[in-house]
Amino acid sequence: MPAHEHESDTTTDPLAHERAHLAASRAALRAMREDAQALNIRDVTANWVNAAVLQAQITDRIKSLADLSHTPLFFGRLDYLHVVGAEKAEGAEGEQFYIGRRHVHDADGDPMVIDWRAPVSQPFYRASRNEPLDVGQRRRFGYTGGELTAYEDEHLTDPAETTQTSKLLQAEIERPRVGPMRDIVATIQPEQDEIVRSELGGSVCVQGGPGTGKTAVGLHRVAYLLYAHRERLARTGTLVIGPNRSFLHYIEQVLPALGELEVKQATVDDLVTTHIEVRGTDEAPAAVVKGDARMAEVLRRAIRSHVTPPVEPVMVVRGSRRWRVPAYEIEEMVDELLARDMRYGAAHEALPQRIAHAVLVRMEEAGEAPDDRVQNAVARNPAVKAAVKAVWPSVEPAKLVLRLLSDPEFLAAQAEGLLTEDEQKTILWSKPARSVKSAKWSAADAVLIDEANDLVARTHSLGHVVIDEAQDLSPMQYRAVGRRCSTGSATVLGDLAQGTTPWSTQSWEQALHHLGKSDAVVEELTAGFRVPREVIAYASRLLPVISPGLAAVESVRESPGSLSVREVPGVEAPDTGALDAAVVGACEESLKQEGSTGLIAADARIPALAAALTAAGHSYLSPGEETTAESRLTLVPASLAKGLEYDYVVLDEPAAVVDGEPDERTGLRRLYVALTRAVSGLIVVHATRLPDRLTTS
Repeated sequence: MPAHEHESDTTTDPLAHERAHLAASRAALRAMREDAQALNIRDVTANWVNAAVLQAQITDRIKSLADLSHTPLFFGRLDYLHVVGAEKAEGAEGEQFYIGRRHVHDADGDPMVIDWRAPVSQPFYRASRNEPLDVGQRRRFGYTGGELTAYEDEHLTDPAETTQTSKLLQAEIERPRVGPMRDIVATIQPEQDEIVRSELGGSVCVQGGPGTGKTAVGLHRVAYLLYAHRERLARTGTLVIGPNRSFLHYIEQVLPALGELEVKQATVDDLVTTHIEVRGTDEAPAAVVKGDARMAEVLRRAIRSHVTPPVEPVMVVRGSRRWRVPAYEIEEMVDELLARDMRYGAAHEALPQRIAHAVLVRMEEAGEAPDDRVQNAVARNPAVKAAVKAVWPSVEPAKLVLRLLSDPEFLAAQAEGLLTEDEQKTILWSKPARSVKSAKWSAADAVLIDEANDLVARTHSLGHVVIDEAQDLSPMQYRAVGRRCSTGSATVLGDLAQGTTPWSTQSWEQALHHLGKSDAVVEELTAGFRVPREVIAYASRLLPVISPGLAAVESVRESPGSLSVREVPGVEAPDTGALDAAVVGACEESLKQEGSTGLIAADARIPALAAALTAAGHSYLSPGEETTAESRLTLVPASLAKGLEYDYVVLDEPAAVVDGEPDERTGLRRLYVALTRAVSGLIVVHATRLPDRLTTS
């Protein structure tokens, strides 16, 4: 499967032919965009509302037709043995399709580039010598700076051709990273493609170690679902949830590169803080208890504790008549609503209608003929409203949580048999806030308020939600996300070995239960395409301690010399000046290579390293800031490294990364994350003794 470089410009040169097709395809895409821009809607809309909606759709269409110069319009070609969808007649000539990021057609409507998500494109990812799927030849294209410079052919039905690793595929995987996260559409592997194209109705959980492409697989799954179920998801909506803003900024260009512009992105905190402002923090023990699933039942009890049995009948006066509904009958209505386990707010709205209906029954028995308008009027009667207020009063979720965290007796009553006395003391505020506005709510408090909100009124559900770095969510956070896809589906992405929160999940079975998706299919990706074999093997020494039983990633990339572990000679107290100088030197060495460099260090070491870099004349970026050809060095606190990747990584003082966490296992997991951010090379610089697991193979 040789790769061919450009040698001549003759009309018989295949590369010249492919370049001509690329130029024609770009011209066709430009024409499609110009056609969209030229649309005149003045005579086809009935009113200004329809005009505004249509204009917004046209604007989105124009944006989606943008030709991104840095992303190839097509990356492959399929030569089928027969006409697709037709009977395989003897001697019939096959069809040829160019596979790319979006559909492009010529002036006659004939396709010039087929969207990678179309069924006819699937064999590009799935076809093999054992199962060619009617593909005679698969061609991959290589690009340099947006220019088509090489091609590589694979003849799937030629018994004389031996199976070889694609050099262009390898080069694309290893291409230096400058800027935001790239799409992997040209390099999707068969096992990844199966996940990407799985059905909308089913949820899927992807356990994937570093470099297995789980994040990109999840994003491409969203793009595929939007292609296959456009109208449905346009109505119900899609959402990508990431661990922090830096991560979301890093991935935000992937979907637009695939032509998808309408997918919202958020953190869990963004979802749950619409009603309050987070200004406080919890100690780890308090956050763990607040994030425990038992808090859902505590809140449920607290909400229902506001319901009190009626002690008096309701007397409704209409004109000269008085209608009496006895207390026992109202109590039966209350018991029935409680038994149905309706949302608290819905039951609050239903109770006056139930009482009014009882009054209407009495009216009919007395010979009257009341209608629905009379029932609604009775439901608004002051006596009925007063009875409902006494029996089933309104509840404000934030006030409810405020009371739980401030009132020891109220908390004890609702948490009896659920939380121990010590756990109750752990989450009680030492200084109760006076009001919802003055309270210094924490992120965990916001999740509790979100749960209480859902107990009062149902949370709106989206069609599909993607959750990345999901292993770090608490059970209550899983419930908050699950509410956003209660009638839809989810793609859960994560790595149990990278769980770095005190409440990180121990198993996907538990996580999916809390999410409300126990029937989700769990897929495991173990083939690594990003981290070099030498580097992932070194990091995997930590797995028996941080996640026993989890399979190590098997990297497909051999890169001799990609790992360097350097000790800075010191005394009993390490010379931080010498360490800082050695780290800066390692960064300078890495910056001589093409691509991005990330300097990762324990959060406490960041100020010293920032000063050392500045003193040496090096500017640097913060995580989430986009690297450019002129600015390729990013200074990364270990707490923000998850999900990011750099061509070269310099890791400062592993022991400090471990010591920066509340316990050793979490510290070693944080270190595992930091060790696996490199695409091409890793330099570990240390003055303190390395953790034991890294000193033995």
